[in-house]
Amino acid sequence: MNSKERILTALNNKQPDKVPIFELYINEPVVVKLAKLLRPESVEVKTVEDKFGDERFEILDLYCLVVEELGLDATSSNFSIGFENIGEDRCRDKFGSVYSLSEHGEPCVLEGPIKEPSDLEGFDMVSKLEPEDFAKVQYVINKMGAGKAHFVCIIDPFKLSWRLRGGMDKSLMDYLLNPQLVHALARITTDFDLAAIDLAVEAGADVVILPGDLAGERTTIISPEHYREYIKPYHQEMVDHAHKKGVKIVKHSDGNMWPILDDLIEVGFDGFHPIQPQCMDIAQVKEHVTGKLCLLGNIDCRNLLCFGTEEEVEESVKETIEKAAPGGGYIISSSNSIHPGCQPENYIAMVRAAHKYGVDTG
Repeated sequence: MNSKERILTALNNKQPDKVPIFELYINEPVVVKLAKLLRPESVEVKTVEDKFGDERFEILDLYCLVVEELGLDATSSNFSIGFENIGEDRCRDKFGSVYSLSEHGEPCVLEGPIKEPSDLEGFDMVSKLEPEDFAKVQYVINKMGAGKAHFVCIIDPFKLSWRLRGGMDKSLMDYLLNPQLVHALARITTDFDLAAIDLAVEAGADVVILPGDLAGERTTIISPEHYREYIKPYHQEMVDHAHKKGVKIVKHSDGNMWPILDDLIEVGFDGFHPIQPQCMDIAQVKEHVTGKLCLLGNIDCRNLLCFGTEEEVEESVKETIEKAAPGGGYIISSSNSIHPGCQPENYIAMVRAAHKYGVDTG
């Protein structure tokens, strides 16, 4: 099998020739550090502290180098939403949301364009979505070729909605005070995501993944009943649309997703990422979803990849593969992303252990 076949086999809940290896996101400083460790003579770029979410092409080149050198089976990329620097460490996206930049380069929403229901009149996200927004997605896909599986991140309607409102707190209050606004925003953001799926497919995507947390470590952010009323129908639309377009679709959410895990299966998601080890035991999840949902993730990026030894990382990978890989339907990755706190040497150890132990898992 090549990498793409391996990923798609797992997402079909079947047994690939070995456990596929995937990573949702590798932060720019870590990309540079990994590239320096893997091929030091090829790295001359410096990281940029004040970027707003859009990787430079030279960083994308290093990212592709890391994917190739480590033998990852997939790429993962984001399309542009037109961040524009407006001064004082602030930026605005093309839809009108204003962000500050965290110390690690993560845009944190401060203000949204939808402050009251009347702001929805004439508000249109789809018309502002352009093929050029996928230029960097296309660049990665073209550079890595058809042998890899290509994931494209399309933000979950729930997260897009609270970005438009200027914060999750405002959006959650809407569930109580203005449920019609919740549905109106879900409609607008879902239509945007459906159009984004179309452009992702045109760019060559094999898998759509929906970042946007729905849970904390104790339970879901909203009740299961609210999920089923305000989010699930829109997830269903996205899943059906992705499948009609011939691509797989994966839901990402940190936290304890047990209360709505069966809903993800019922909607028809092909995969669930990242099975956070602090609150979801992967052996129990695997037993529950076998044959119904591919699992991606679970290697602890909060503690293990930050503070553990390479030997501890290898042992964790071995144990996780033993629990999750038999029978197929498992893709190994970190429990969220390779963020600046992760030691690049530990990530290399993780991937090499996955290559070592990810065979003969049937």
